[in-house]
Amino acid sequence: MLLAFVVVGLTGTAILALLAAIATAGEFGDFMFSFRRSGLAERLAGYYATGESWDGLPSQFSDRPWRGPRPGPAGSAPFLSFLLVDDAGSVVVPGQGYRVGDLVSAGSLAGGIPIEVDGNNVGTLYLQSGAFDVEPAERAFLNRVNLALAVGAVGGTAAAVVLGVVLARSLTRPLRELTSGARAVAAGELDTQVPVRSSDELGELAEAFNQMNADLITARDRRRQLTADVAHELRTPLSVILGHSEGIREGVLEASEENIAVIHEEAQRLERLVEDLRMLSLVESGELPLDIGAYDPMALMENTAASYRALARDKGIDLDVSTTEELPDIRIDMDRMGQVLSNLVSNAMRHTPEGGSVLMTALASNGGVEIQVKDSGPGIDPQDLPHVFERFYRADKSRQRDGAGSGLGLAIAKSLTEAQGGTIRAESRLGHGTTILLLISKAP
Repeated sequence: MLLAFVVVGLTGTAILALLAAIATAGEFGDFMFSFRRSGLAERLAGYYATGESWDGLPSQFSDRPWRGPRPGPAGSAPFLSFLLVDDAGSVVVPGQGYRVGDLVSAGSLAGGIPIEVDGNNVGTLYLQSGAFDVEPAERAFLNRVNLALAVGAVGGTAAAVVLGVVLARSLTRPLRELTSGARAVAAGELDTQVPVRSSDELGELAEAFNQMNADLITARDRRRQLTADVAHELRTPLSVILGHSEGIREGVLEASEENIAVIHEEAQRLERLVEDLRMLSLVESGELPLDIGAYDPMALMENTAASYRALARDKGIDLDVSTTEELPDIRIDMDRMGQVLSNLVSNAMRHTPEGGSVLMTALASNGGVEIQVKDSGPGIDPQDLPHVFERFYRADKSRQRDGAGSGLGLAIAKSLTEAQGGTIRAESRLGHGTTILLLISKAP
């Protein structure tokens, strides 16, 4: 990076110095040419005013600084590097390919300077660029300018080096900190944080690194919690199965239908838990195939209600479906969304006492359809409400074994809903029941 700053600084200052030198020499040359041309015209006008003719002019103006360079061998006749014609267009001083006495038309040459004496035009002066020698003083001035530009180029390069050192250190410092932090994370130190020293791209990178570490810590804690929860959920049915099977094998328990039914029930509980974990894993990894289509939301709710009406009658719960408006089709996988509603209705009935009610309603909302599953149960404590969609979370810690759920129903419902582009949330007040709200996109 430092080398890049040096190369860029040196190249930039060298180009700038070269262009400045060329521009200065050109502009200075143009200035001196214009100045000398005007002086020559004035001297020619003075000569004519003195003698009232151009006779003898070449010898009069053959000395410096009006003499041009000598293109021939040393000692040859001086070369007059300007062309002078009289008022009739006849060449008085030869040059630019014309000889004395030739006639020059007014339009054949451009850039002529009229020479006037007492208001009368007595001739025209024509000069080409480079007609005058460069004087030693002029050459010395240009050399001083070039020296100043060279010093400036060297100073600019030195400034680029110093600035490069400062910028390189300021840029690489956060990169070194990020490198050190990445190595610490690779070594398992997930709580590593790097300082955020700016609000630019490097600062955003540091913030992203810190957020990544925070997410890794959260994922690690969730994994540990999941492992502990799964072990806890497996322990009870396995203990029951092992206890009863060993009791039967050792003759402590009879191989009665009742004891075998207990073993079978706990085995089914294990099967449901394993299947729910498999389902949740497929959904969260994006590997669960979905058959998305357009379906009637009322048909979805009626099918779910039909599956639970018999159970609702047995428990003395009123299960109903209603809507107050015509609804558009929704974009879902009918089987998977039916599984979501089944989980919600099953959970609602589990927490609804005898004589209570579970109501499914649907409303058009925000370009889609909102399906609500509302029960008349005891409700959820506000501190538990944000966690109801977490795996194995139970608001009532005393209901660790209620003989039904695996503790994954709402987590699966949330994952399946979001996989189909919907959202799910819960509303509840203690003593006033719980409402689960699904917002599902309208079919195109």
